[in-house]
Amino acid sequence: MYRKSGIAKVRISQRVHRAFRWLESKVSSQNLPHVLIGSIGPSGYGSKSTAEQVTDNSPDLRSITAIITGATSGIGAETARVLAKRGARLVLPARSLKAAEDAKARIVSEFPESEILVMPLDLSSLNSVRNFVGEFDSLNLPLNLLINNAGKFSHDHAISEDGIEMTFATNYLGHFLLTKLLLKKMIETAKMTGVQGRIVNVSSSIHSWFSGDLIPYLGLITRNKRYYDATRAYALSKLANVLHTKELAQRLKRMEANVTANCVHPGIVRTRLTRDREGLITDLVFFLASKLLKTIPQAAATTCYVATHPRLVNVTAKYFADCNEAWTSKLGSNSTEAARLWSTSEIMISRISKAVFDTFNGLDSK
Repeated sequence: MYRKSGIAKVRISQRVHRAFRWLESKVSSQNLPHVLIGSIGPSGYGSKSTAEQVTDNSPDLRSITAIITGATSGIGAETARVLAKRGARLVLPARSLKAAEDAKARIVSEFPESEILVMPLDLSSLNSVRNFVGEFDSLNLPLNLLINNAGKFSHDHAISEDGIEMTFATNYLGHFLLTKLLLKKMIETAKMTGVQGRIVNVSSSIHSWFSGDLIPYLGLITRNKRYYDATRAYALSKLANVLHTKELAQRLKRMEANVTANCVHPGIVRTRLTRDREGLITDLVFFLASKLLKTIPQAAATTCYVATHPRLVNVTAKYFADCNEAWTSKLGSNSTEAARLWSTSEIMISRISKAVFDTFNGLDSK
């Protein structure tokens, strides 16, 4: 009995520690007092600003076409709603067409003039990404704005059909390929219209949790379920979003393309992603941290600000939290690591066979 009780106490202690570490990661890039009182930053907005408020001064978006992934619920749905309110034409790709149609119906019921297209896309499948881009290209639409918002937190170890750990495949690699295949369209649209294109990658301050070597760890958890840790895998995928933004922005500059790329941390909010973490201990942490929790309109504010605000013309390669520039982790600001991840990603998306990793030497083909 004593031993069982001791084990139970240790497990509860570990759960409390993990829950508080998760909470700490969510505010690690922010000034805690400013978050608590919701004070504004240099942009004129802060943690309590809403998506509608930050787009009040945005230009008319009726000439803008935007693709938003993960727009069927939560932050993505609010982002889509607000952009539709401002007049943007929306393309909502989703794995579940019913969920996407429901999201469209909700927006149209509020804004009947909205133009919204629903298309199939499973970001964990590179083939699905290619099919989506092919279908989108066939529509001959312009593309001004790409918001890579979709995110997945997978408690259970899983491998994508392309042989990649599922969280990384969905949160990062699918978006990497999607962005790569849509770049030509975005550059052409910006050149033709004179309106600067914008790419917004939705990351998280939890990216700062990850330390170590990205590719070997990805190889390790892809090949061996025993080493899989859901939170660290999620942190890895969010770090990859940050590094992707950094390298993408530099490449766009070298191309002299009129397209920017920035990254955002939306804040702490109970979306489907965080609801996966339900439980007594987690609920206790949420209760204690209630002053830090954002409503969904507040959580969508930074994305909408970076996507639309005229102040951010020519601003690129930045990381934003609470509608203001913020710091990434040391690893997230590493240009060498960003270039290395890009090169490895190119290999992963170009393979015909499934990816096989050597945990010490990066990618090893078979």
